[in-house]
Amino acid sequence: MARRSQTETAVLGALSMHPMTAYALREAIRDVLGHFWSESFGQIYPTLGALERQGHVERREGPRSGSSTFAITDSGTARLRELLSEPIAATPPRSGLLLRLFFGRTLGVRKCRELLLETRADAERSLAEYDGLARTISAEEAGSPDLPYVLTTISSGRHNAEAAIAWVDEALTLLEDVPEDVPEDVPEDDTPANGES
Repeated sequence: MARRSQTETAVLGALSMHPMTAYALREAIRDVLGHFWSESFGQIYPTLGALERQGHVERREGPRSGSSTFAITDSGTARLRELLSEPIAATPPRSGLLLRLFFGRTLGVRKCRELLLETRADAERSLAEYDGLARTISAEEAGSPDLPYVLTTISSGRHNAEAAIAWVDEALTLLEDVPEDVPEDVPEDDTPANGES
């Protein structure tokens, strides 16, 4: 699925839950879908405009004077079903952390352990966030037909965080007997953590 189509999917999907203003749509994509999907804000507004021109969303009078609310139309629902039925595009893996660990002999075992411990701390924070999100959404959306589907995405995040914690523990065990020597030509404090740089 092309990037443009995926942005359409996110916009139409969010509007399929309920009508909202463009600002609320942007916030919903960030806050509600944000635990598994990121979308450029620069893509949301042009996509919304294109969907309106195509008749997939309609503009209604908003809650404040001069504001607009957008709602999905029948053709928009049909387009959303079409987009959701497309094959999922495989994303090639790209991990700055694994790249550093693969060349860990050059980086040094101490830095590798630090990266792993940072990863574990991040995963523990994520796990706590997913638990909080599940409680909040379960309370706010009780009785919603969308709730079981939303909770499946949160469950995926929880499992990924738990797997990351288990993997870090295993990786730290693998590095236990590696000597602490630090390579002379690698700066000790300038190594990026989990980023993609």
